[in-house]
Amino acid sequence: MTGQAAPADPAEVESVFREVYGQAVATLIRVCGDITVAEDAVQDAFVAATDRWRRDGIPPNPAGWIVTTARNRAIDQHRRSARGRELERDAVDHSGPQFEPSAGGQEDEGPVTDDRLRLIFTCCHPALRTEHQVALTLRLLGGLSVAEIARGFLVTESAMAKRLGRAKYKIKAAKIPYRVPAEPDLRQRLRPVLSVIYLIYNAGTDELEDRAPLRQEAIRLARALASLMSDEAEVAGLLALVLLNESRVPSRSGDGSIVLLRDQDRSKWDQRLINEGHAIVRDCIENAQPGPYQLQAAIQAVHCAAEKFEVTDWPQIVTLYDHLFSVMPSPVVALNRAIAVLEADGPAAGLVALDGISPDLGNYHLLHAARATALRRLGRIDEARDAYATAADLATVVSDRDYLLLKVSELDGGET
Repeated sequence: MTGQAAPADPAEVESVFREVYGQAVATLIRVCGDITVAEDAVQDAFVAATDRWRRDGIPPNPAGWIVTTARNRAIDQHRRSARGRELERDAVDHSGPQFEPSAGGQEDEGPVTDDRLRLIFTCCHPALRTEHQVALTLRLLGGLSVAEIARGFLVTESAMAKRLGRAKYKIKAAKIPYRVPAEPDLRQRLRPVLSVIYLIYNAGTDELEDRAPLRQEAIRLARALASLMSDEAEVAGLLALVLLNESRVPSRSGDGSIVLLRDQDRSKWDQRLINEGHAIVRDCIENAQPGPYQLQAAIQAVHCAAEKFEVTDWPQIVTLYDHLFSVMPSPVVALNRAIAVLEADGPAAGLVALDGISPDLGNYHLLHAARATALRRLGRIDEARDAYATAADLATVVSDRDYLLLKVSELDGGET
């Protein structure tokens, strides 16, 4: 029939659902005031969308369709309650939320009225444990599955399901309000809020094409938070960090495989994002209040400056990692510093630094991949092959595993 949308396949429906999940859940929580009800209603809407969209095609405003359908499901569930009757009247009085992005990919509403920013501040309430704050936000806003979040926290799926259940119960039992807190409380919750937004961005880097909406959502939230807290240097640092990371995404993969920094086509880097990120980093340097996100942004700024100078200033990056480790002494920071030492001072120095890292990263594939690189450059081919194979076994992302297995194959074939 003329004008009818083409039927959507399951993969298309799944992709759209991932893209709009956070919007839908955040809006439904505001409408019905209950996280579990909102999640269930959105899941029910997804089931309905899977059937309807596969037959009739994806509608022009899929987020609005999901929210409207989910709100109807929530109303049905609470129809007999006083709250349900109130929701029903609200549904009659309003045509439902619309999600029409502006030309810049952001919504025109101010940050204080942003449903998803409200949701982050709700999940990052100090009454919740830090790991609960992060896990719950990744689930509700990022739309990550329980299994995906469990892998990120290195716990079992059942343990993560229990953790999420306890967090939702705590919010309901403690009557934690769904709103951006007052000015004095903003800074109290800022650290976990920054962490959550950056984790959402990083979750979008596992599969660069499929999860681009997750990265764009993290950037949008970072911009909204920067507008809300323009005097916070670490908020600016986070925004610069995600912008500079995103600027190199177009050159980070080719034919589905990973392209390392030194092999990337730098003409594909997004100079507009680089310029914006560099400007923010310069402002942060002038403010002279260095924090973890500002230092990480400065490191990325040095990487991006290589687009102009055609060579990465690795000694400067090592110096910045020394500063970062002094304020954030984590094993992952130590690993990244060791990789920079490898590039700046050679494979022998890099291997010493890598072997001094905490055994807590023993199951982290990037540690073994970095050791393999150092061993290969030292000519210790058998050890390098074993390290690449170990890294491949530990990798959870298909593209990472394929890249590492390719390195194993190259060494089996005699390439060094």
